[in-house]
Amino acid sequence: MLKISNLKTKINNTNILNGIDLSVKPGEVHAIMGPNGSGKSTLASVLAGKESHEIIDGSIHFLNEELVGLSPEEISHLGVFLSFQYPIEIPGVSLMTFMKACLDQRHEKLNKPAMPASDFLKKMRETCRSLNIDSDWLSRGINDGFSGGEKKRNEIFQMLLLNPKLAILDETDSGLDIDALKIVSSGINMLRNNTNSFIIITHYERILNYVVPDYVHILSEGKIVQSGGPELAKQLEKTGYTEIVK
Repeated sequence: MLKISNLKTKINNTNILNGIDLSVKPGEVHAIMGPNGSGKSTLASVLAGKESHEIIDGSIHFLNEELVGLSPEEISHLGVFLSFQYPIEIPGVSLMTFMKACLDQRHEKLNKPAMPASDFLKKMRETCRSLNIDSDWLSRGINDGFSGGEKKRNEIFQMLLLNPKLAILDETDSGLDIDALKIVSSGINMLRNNTNSFIIITHYERILNYVVPDYVHILSEGKIVQSGGPELAKQLEKTGYTEIVK
């Protein structure tokens, strides 16, 4: 599904990623862990097409399409979703209006008819219930006045409605209490199947206790320095990064 080969990037003449190689197959969950400044969020941004990051070498193929050079909108229409580390507020644009526009655009690109309004509302309400979200969120401005945990749940809400082929979750668990973490994790697991894949970027093992990854990768100084199974995250909880990235 996703194949990253020798990816090297820089921003403002500073090298950030220094040769990333990563393959993600359909249905797999990959966790990316690493100390601050190791390049985790840069990797997420580059995969989503953020233009401030200059790609100086390597390639990114998603479903046999080269992502390098595509806009964030084009990448999104291919089926890639990015959950932001710091979701922004958009006052005046209701969540319902925003999601209807997103789904209509997705259907148009796929040459599918627009979802009928009744089906759209039913799907919105069902997703609200599954994430323990009050239905009044639908008429509020996007993330306007939301707490940190509510913003993260809103990101998962959008993910479930869009049903991406690849979801990149950038520190979705940061700042969540245990109840919110369980809700967010359950939303991720709802979408998990044999065709949808995930890249979960996190500092901590705790979300991986609820969303068990197939692979864990440790990023340091812009490179993957070690890969393994879920046991690698447990090792990090005991030893920290020092023993692994030294």
